[in-house]
Amino acid sequence: MRSALCALGTAAALVLLPAAHARAEGQDPDRDFALRDARITESSGLAASRAHPGIYWTHNDQDAPLIYGVDSRTGETVATLTMQGVGTPRDMEAISVGPDGDIYVGDIGDNLDGSWDHVWIYRFPEPKVLKDQKVAAEQYVVKYADGARNAEALMVHPKTGRVYIASKNEDGGGLYAGPERLSSSGTNVFRRVGEVPWVTDGAFSPDGGRLVLRGYFAAQEYAWKDGRIEGEGTAVGVPFQGQAESVTYTADGSALMFGSEGKNSRVLRVEPPSGGGRETKPPGASATPGASASPSAAPGGGEQGNVTVGFLVLAGATLLVVAGKRLVRRR
Repeated sequence: MRSALCALGTAAALVLLPAAHARAEGQDPDRDFALRDARITESSGLAASRAHPGIYWTHNDQDAPLIYGVDSRTGETVATLTMQGVGTPRDMEAISVGPDGDIYVGDIGDNLDGSWDHVWIYRFPEPKVLKDQKVAAEQYVVKYADGARNAEALMVHPKTGRVYIASKNEDGGGLYAGPERLSSSGTNVFRRVGEVPWVTDGAFSPDGGRLVLRGYFAAQEYAWKDGRIEGEGTAVGVPFQGQAESVTYTADGSALMFGSEGKNSRVLRVEPPSGGGRETKPPGASATPGASASPSAAPGGGEQGNVTVGFLVLAGATLLVVAGKRLVRRR
C-alpha cells in the first residue's frame, strides 16, 4: 500500500507542476535540497543538527541501524552513523536532537496498531566530527499506558529533555509523554496527555514554545506551555509531497523543513505561521501562513492552497491505504 500512496502522491505532484516551479540550487544552508544518497530511499525522520550548522539527520523506514547526516548546501551525505549496542530495529520512524546534544531515534512504528507490546527508543551523542563511524547507543523499552499503538512522531523537548510520542490513527491519535528521564534498565511508560490528528511527524521549536505536527496533507503549529498543547493551533502551508513523512525546525527556529520518502526526495523550507519566533500568534487564532521560502510550498494550510485536484488525488491515496490496512487486519 505504501507504493500505491507514493504513486498517487507523485500523480498529484505532476498535476501541480504548472503551479509550482523548481527552486534553483544554491549554496546557502537550510534551504530546499534533495537527498542525493542512493541509499536513502525511505527518509522517514528529519532533525536539524545542533553541533553542525546546515546538517540534517535522517534515516530510512527500515530495519538497518543507520543514520545519515546530510548537508543542506549540497544534499550530499557527509556522515553515516552505524548504531551499536542495540538490537535489530523493526520500524524506525522518527529522529530528534535533545538539549543534552544526544540524538534520539524512535523505533516506534506498528502498522497493525498493536502487533508489538513494546517499542524502542535509541539514543547516542551527536558526533563532534562528521564522518562515517560507529556510535554506541542506549536502547530504551517503551510501552503506552493505554495499550500498544502505531506511531511515527517522536519529539524531545529542547528545554526539559522530556520525550513525547504522537500516535498515528485515521480517527485521530494521542500525544504521549514519557517519564521525566528515560531508564535503560526498565520499561518506560508513556502516558496520554492530549489528542492529535493523523500525524506522520512532529518537532519542537528550538525555544520550546511551539510544537508542529504534520500529516500527509496538513500541518499545525501549536503553542506549547507546561507540558501541554495550548489552543487549536495554526495551519502551516505545507508543500505537496509524494509521501509526506517528516518535519523539523531549522536550528535557529526561523523555518520549517518538510521531507518525504522516495529516491532523491526533496526537503522543502516553509515559513512557520509564528514567523519563526519573531511574532507568536495567540492560541487558536486564525492566520495566513507567512510567505514560504520554497516556491513549491502551497499556501493556505488546512485547505492546502485550494488546489482541489491535487488534494482529491492525495485524499484518494489515503482512502486506499486505510481500506487496504483494514482489509489486511480482517484476514
